[in-house]
Amino acid sequence: MIRIGTRGSPLALVQARAVRDALVATDPDLAVEIVPIKTTGDQVQDRRLMEIGGKGLFTKEIEEALLDGRVDCAVHSMKDLETWLPDGLTIGAMLPREDARDALLARRGGSIAELPDGAVVGTSSLRRQAQLLARRPDLKVVALRGNVETRLRKLAAGEADATLLAVAGLKRLGLLDKATAIIDSDEILPAVGQGAIGIEVRDGDARLRDLLAAVDHRATTACVTAERACLAELDGSCHTPIAAHAELADDGRTMRLRALIALPDGKAVHRDASGGAAAEAAALGRAAGRRLKAAAEPAFFQKVTA
Repeated sequence: MIRIGTRGSPLALVQARAVRDALVATDPDLAVEIVPIKTTGDQVQDRRLMEIGGKGLFTKEIEEALLDGRVDCAVHSMKDLETWLPDGLTIGAMLPREDARDALLARRGGSIAELPDGAVVGTSSLRRQAQLLARRPDLKVVALRGNVETRLRKLAAGEADATLLAVAGLKRLGLLDKATAIIDSDEILPAVGQGAIGIEVRDGDARLRDLLAAVDHRATTACVTAERACLAELDGSCHTPIAAHAELADDGRTMRLRALIALPDGKAVHRDASGGAAAEAAALGRAAGRRLKAAAEPAFFQKVTA
């Protein structure tokens, strides 16, 4: 029996079932149980994550269950994972990545450029906020939290004129038709790990790590490794608007990485683009992070981390 720990949200359960199905496909006799775990991030919905402790609030209780043996592995959206995992835990595998882009959902206007002057955009993401305001400083950004269905209800109720959601989540929930537009990654660069499902395990669990090796999508793992290495080099957290997205070339051997760091108000955005061998994904990410640090004045980092 393998017990999979996950959040209890509709999207998290869809992702956990995808992991279960992938494991069972490798061994039809394998028994797998999904164990929903309520996290602090799910319970507190009226404040930004950075005000209540960061995005680790979506993973803390699940990782505690993994460490004490109540579950055998944990399934996460990779973009929800903190920059550094707790001691004793590692990512054992990732499933094939879904579309990493953001989608615009607007009551008026079919694109970011077409939103009315002064439109209210609801988002809890500083990454989205900074990139939106860099393009449209007239927009008003307000906090909008909750799972996908909750945010759609809030949008319909008029709490905002528009919001941004991950295309991957909408597709997995069968709600992509709610999107007004798919935003090109050159316009809004995705979050680190966006669209990827990660399976977290205990370092010493050799049996499970061997099982997961059969479902690991190496291209996704390489790309997210580069993105997370860049994030780590920048000491990234939910207090800092950071984006990074890696893509493999058709040959599968080389990789392109784009990354940025910004001020929350969008008045300063530093970008980096680079390429290298996919086998050196972590080194590529670290180098991108170092260049972004060097390009930004010390005062810039004081502002984003204050």
